Amino acid sequence: MSDSQILKRTADTVRMLSADAVQKANSGHPGMPLGNADLAVTLFAKWMRINPQNPGWIGRDRFVLSAGHGSMLLYSLLHLFGYGLSLDELKNFRQWGSLTPGHPEFGHTAGVDITTGPLGSGISSAVGMAMAEKNFEATAGLDQSGLAMPRIFVLCGDGCMMEGSTQEAASLAGHLKLDNLIVFYDSNRITIEGSTDLAFSEDVGARFAAMGWRVLTIDNANSADECDRGMAAAVAGDGRPTLVICRTQIGFGSPNKAGKASTHGEPLGAEEVEAMRAALDMPEAFTVPAEVRAFCDSCIARCQQEAAAWDAAFQKFVEADADRAARIAARLNRTVPDDLEEELLKAVDREKPVATRVSGGVALNRAAQLVPALFGGAADLAPSTKTAIKDGGDFLPGNYAGRNCHFGVRELGMAMAGNGMALQGTVIPFTSTFFVFSDYMKPAIRLAALQKLHEIYIFTHDSFYVGEDGPTHEPVEQIAMLRTIPGVTVMRPAEANEVAQCYAAALRADGPVAVLLSRQNLAPFPADLAKNVQAARGGYILRDCEDFDLILVATGSEVNLALEVADKLKDLEIGARVVSMPSQELFLQQDEEYREEVLPFGAPAVSIEAGSTYGWERIIGGGLSIGLDHFGASAPCKKLAEEFGFTADAVINRIFDYYDTGDCDCGEDDCHCGGDCDCDGDCDCDDDCDCGCHDGDGECHCHDK
Repeated sequence: MSDSQILKRTADTVRMLSADAVQKANSGHPGMPLGNADLAVTLFAKWMRINPQNPGWIGRDRFVLSAGHGSMLLYSLLHLFGYGLSLDELKNFRQWGSLTPGHPEFGHTAGVDITTGPLGSGISSAVGMAMAEKNFEATAGLDQSGLAMPRIFVLCGDGCMMEGSTQEAASLAGHLKLDNLIVFYDSNRITIEGSTDLAFSEDVGARFAAMGWRVLTIDNANSADECDRGMAAAVAGDGRPTLVICRTQIGFGSPNKAGKASTHGEPLGAEEVEAMRAALDMPEAFTVPAEVRAFCDSCIARCQQEAAAWDAAFQKFVEADADRAARIAARLNRTVPDDLEEELLKAVDREKPVATRVSGGVALNRAAQLVPALFGGAADLAPSTKTAIKDGGDFLPGNYAGRNCHFGVRELGMAMAGNGMALQGTVIPFTSTFFVFSDYMKPAIRLAALQKLHEIYIFTHDSFYVGEDGPTHEPVEQIAMLRTIPGVTVMRPAEANEVAQCYAAALRADGPVAVLLSRQNLAPFPADLAKNVQAARGGYILRDCEDFDLILVATGSEVNLALEVADKLKDLEIGARVVSMPSQELFLQQDEEYREEVLPFGAPAVSIEAGSTYGWERIIGGGLSIGLDHFGASAPCKKLAEEFGFTADAVINRIFDYYDTGDCDCGEDDCHCGGDCDCDGDCDCDDDCDCGCHDGDGECHCHDK
């Protein structure tokens, strides 16, 4: 067979495996795999640098199937090209416990470089992959090594091109001249509802050219020969990211359904699958022709030889310079020093009131000196979020070694890029903006959690204390939103000691972490309390008292308020334990004995937090949650605290109102002794007491315990 013939035969095998799997599952998207089989097979067989024996090989090219609904295309390729995905797994497509879920999942199936599904997320994350790769190469000196370095190949469709995240990320990629990024745009002009003419008529090539991309076209991407020529031009590069517009026919190879929108998201039907099998002269279902198997095996052998040669050259390059070897190892291992917490505590100012965003900036900069893998930036807000790495340099064309990324006003694109950075594997990315704008980032944060990616979100201006900016900039429900995402750890430190410990914990985490920081100054804990800080446990007893009557649980700026409330309650002879809980998630991960020690079951408890009260019941049970279940307002923050009930007196009144049972011996509804007063209410003293509860010594004892 000629090169063209075996490529076509292999592509037809991919078509049949995809169609058979979707048909057997009676669920899936056959049109995209059928339409892109020639393109994908040509890429894997002739242009991708891969090592199926080591799917995580650092020298590999990445393949991002941004149109993740076409997952059977990728699964068929992984089966044919030696990633250990068996035919039985293809037969179990979309079934419980299989390695072939409906959309590709990173960490679940060998050879899958990213979880995709939401359209636009793949191409947007690929931009972050390309950024992290450029940074690694520049800091390691690999850009001068002569080694062939990884490229990021993306396959996306019309739907991806309509999503706003694509625009944000592609604009950034063009600005940064990420020439290691090659995007194949499957332009089949069909979406679920029908022709793209219904909603999409722009010139995509002109848009990308205006953003600084090189734009190429493959007029017939259902021809392996044309795909091969197009890829040769694409990988040649010219210093810009490359978009290759690929004219395909959805459902190509299906005799009666090719080109129809119905092939997008539903099985072809048993009769049509058999008609396609006959038209393509393919064997029975889930069968790989011997000649195709032999061809793919030869491709695998060649790829493994190339990978071995690359590894040898890489090892020689690394060993030639001990300092360079150490830098590369620190990046590949994303090394965090054992004494990080101590170093961060030394760095932050723990003597005077400081906004936690300021403490966070100090901690971030010290961490950057100790953790070479730390890399990231803000959505045009670094001066406000305090997230610029001093002397770190700007990540820009000509200085890819820079550690400060300028994402522009592109929160969703930034967050998606952060996912790609984490997936690339040599950086611990951080991204930052005002907390209220986390709304723009939520889809990316969810995908980060789903993939268990280690990245850090730094959100400042964390509550209504933003003040004069008003309700549009005052986060209320965002903290509850983050806490509802499985796998996300939310940290809201109260002052500098907790900030340092939270940053250390975030840098050691094994999943995404959101650190919420204040705009306003917060007083540091006095030395006798600072020694109690255990932020890594999520919640801890900050200040205790013997035989406490009440537990006050607070986060962030409200911890100092809880301490003030406890002082005033003490004057009323009511004992209050104060628990600081910077992270509900970390606290709930502690063993039951520790959690019971901090928050004994059934003990009266009050949570205080300047945000939604949603979710606090899992911490305090039926206790009182004091928060903000309405939007903020525009006014100085002190005035807002008064109006919203975030003063010590207001909190105490709420507590009395909530826990007053009216069952005191004195019989008075507004007595606050909690029913523990020993007097009979029949005293005849002249003291003016609301409850009239006195004994014979002429003193009021309604608050006695």
